[in-house]
Amino acid sequence: MQYNILFLTLGNIDLNERNLYTEFINAISKNNINIFIVSPNEKRKGLPDDLIEHKNIKILKVKTGNITKSSNIIEKGISTLKLQRQYIKAIKKYFSDIDFDMVVYSTPPITFDKVIKYMKRKHNSSSYLMLKDIFPQNAVDLGMFSKKSLVYKYFRKKEKILYEHSDFIGCMSQGNINYLLENNNINPNKVELFPNAIIPKDICKTSGRSYLLKYGVPEGKTLFVYGGNIGVPQGIEYIKEVVSKFNQVHSSFLLIVGSGAKFNELKDTIEMNDIRNVKVLNRLPKDEYDELLKVADVGLVFLDYRFTIPNIPSRLTAYMEHSLPTLAATDPNTDLKDILYESGSGYWTESNNVEKFITLANTLASDKQKRIEMGKLGRSYLEKNYDVRKNVKTILAHLKKDD
Repeated sequence: MQYNILFLTLGNIDLNERNLYTEFINAISKNNINIFIVSPNEKRKGLPDDLIEHKNIKILKVKTGNITKSSNIIEKGISTLKLQRQYIKAIKKYFSDIDFDMVVYSTPPITFDKVIKYMKRKHNSSSYLMLKDIFPQNAVDLGMFSKKSLVYKYFRKKEKILYEHSDFIGCMSQGNINYLLENNNINPNKVELFPNAIIPKDICKTSGRSYLLKYGVPEGKTLFVYGGNIGVPQGIEYIKEVVSKFNQVHSSFLLIVGSGAKFNELKDTIEMNDIRNVKVLNRLPKDEYDELLKVADVGLVFLDYRFTIPNIPSRLTAYMEHSLPTLAATDPNTDLKDILYESGSGYWTESNNVEKFITLANTLASDKQKRIEMGKLGRSYLEKNYDVRKNVKTILAHLKKDD
């Protein structure tokens, strides 16, 4: 039997790019499944609806307002409110002859409830939520608004509706599962493990001397790399403290690659304090970033200390794929620390303790054999636990139950 899955997203899906969603889409499409992706064509692009076909994958880009990078919060809010109606209209127009077996979506956003209700009513589709973000609690943790505010109450209501209309909820970790069940009235039978996952590729490590020179990394240094968002959720004040004291890490260099609201603030800190063993680069193309990880020695994870929800950053899979040990500084509530200790693939400290971070960084910088051993353990853990084909099997099992 051939199944049809509708995949809802706010992301720009490029099947040639490697990320958690394209890896999942490409992997599940090889199982006699047609994938229909709905994503926004934002107003700033000036483009109409567009339907792209690639074998049994169809990507429908729907003309919408500006949602993801609008500097005008009112415009963003109005565009978000209109989004569901625009998605439903486009699905009716372009996929009217398709009978959908399942609708899959992720957080963020939490505002797909009307689309999901429509799919369940019209197609009797089952619904699967990939829980990547617990909002609005994460915003409360970071002080963006309080639990007493109307904004919180509105989004909390939306969150509960989303959980209610999701037949299955896939969580990134056991900590995610525990948090979800403890803080919501949800049937535990519909909650399961669905971690951040990729198809692990064989990686050939290189010395990369010319590549390091390209980015101003001195020869003979232990290279620490952070790749990803640079904003409030990463604990920017803590990162600035780490950067200011990174000269205490023996014979090492720190390269921070990414983008975000606090990128310029971090760059200014480095320049104003004449910090010479740390460099910040704008986000690199995925292929180029992967080349950088081939010559790196340690991967870093940062999360704000105030989080009460168990976040699992997706960059962990990239570090493990490249056999890099991970040094993580996070809130105490995430079970990322448990994953690192269980796998033997890294070290962890609370992201309010700079001294311990520097101590652990020195431990890794001074012991190449330890780095190699931890890297191998991380790679083995990835292959065993974070292969996206396991997630595909989870989805297939639910589809077959509905036959």
